[in-house]
Amino acid sequence: MPESTLSRVAIWDGTRPLGAGRLSWNGDEIIAVEAEAADETPRFAVIPGLIDTHVHLGGYAGPGEQPWGSPWSLVTPDAEKVFHIAAQAQRAMRAGVTTVRDLAGDALQLAVSRVFDDGVQIGPRVRVHGQVGMTAGHGDLFIPPHYPHRPPVADSPDECRKLVRQWARQGAHGIKIYASGGVLSMGDRVGWRNQTDEEIRTVIDEAHALAMPVAAHSHDAASARRALEAGVDSIEHGTGLVPELWPLVTGRDVPVAPTLLINDRLADGTVPVSAEAREKAAAVVAERDANFADAAQAGVRFVLGTDANGVMVRFGEQHAEVRLMARMFGWSAERALVSATSDAADAIGMGDRIGRLRPGFAADFVVVDGRPWEDASHIDVDRIVAVVSRGRLVAGSLPS
Repeated sequence: MPESTLSRVAIWDGTRPLGAGRLSWNGDEIIAVEAEAADETPRFAVIPGLIDTHVHLGGYAGPGEQPWGSPWSLVTPDAEKVFHIAAQAQRAMRAGVTTVRDLAGDALQLAVSRVFDDGVQIGPRVRVHGQVGMTAGHGDLFIPPHYPHRPPVADSPDECRKLVRQWARQGAHGIKIYASGGVLSMGDRVGWRNQTDEEIRTVIDEAHALAMPVAAHSHDAASARRALEAGVDSIEHGTGLVPELWPLVTGRDVPVAPTLLINDRLADGTVPVSAEAREKAAAVVAERDANFADAAQAGVRFVLGTDANGVMVRFGEQHAEVRLMARMFGWSAERALVSATSDAADAIGMGDRIGRLRPGFAADFVVVDGRPWEDASHIDVDRIVAVVSRGRLVAGSLPS
């Protein structure tokens, strides 16, 4: 494959601006990032592709909408769902999100991930975490009680260990646990304990033995403490990260996906959900708003994680989440962009391959009209000029 070059552009490498330069790549590998004299200030800039550390690809991707709670996910055959999963991922890719991590995936998401990796279809990098939850826990309560087909659950340490091993055998990249109840699960309460301490420790022990990181859903202080003390690798949502827990997070530099936009929309009624879910979301937002800004200033490591599912947050709205993070945390535009690129890559264990524009790294990058590391308003999907994923132009056109 011949080498490709993008010249006379401003380059931001995932951590800092490099000035005007030239980016060269061959297939899915960056060959060179070099300074280059420019007669005038370049209009266009290049940044690494964004990385969303918390998504759910399994929703309807067709025209129109399937409202939350519709039976689509229950009655649609798996063979058909795979196409929707791929379409959601490709939608994210074309909007400059070149890596996503699905935090409740299964064999279908894993199939799509492999198809993209093998080049059978063009798509972003898809990491998949298999879920280990309990009967009547947050993950289980998305399925109506009398519907016979449901994802596997684990109700003892031994069952937890076995389910982790089954996910490893399927090729999962990591594990997702539920340390608390959640907002959208039916008949659930945010503060309900999910899994015992021994079950959580067993999941983490077995997953780590098999080189799989563990992400923990957590919406209150008690669940966050339990997960952190057990050695979890990331906190998802993190609503209850009260000040006394900050040292537990910063001491191990545990990444936290704040999922701001989705909870705002659930709480204010932008997304129509049940009164129960809206009430729970409002309580989550109130507690989150009381803690998050100070947590960020104390060094809690927030990274881009939207909970995008194609309904409440669409694939392509990650840029709005990054802008919201900048406002809530009092961050500069550059600090916010780091959270969505190089730091997000490190958070999912891929920091040696993606999230930075460096020789030897993957050719995932976005050409934008503006300077998104200087002005957060430029972190905007409408400013995208071109997207290159795995070395291929997948959206727009490269400036000549």
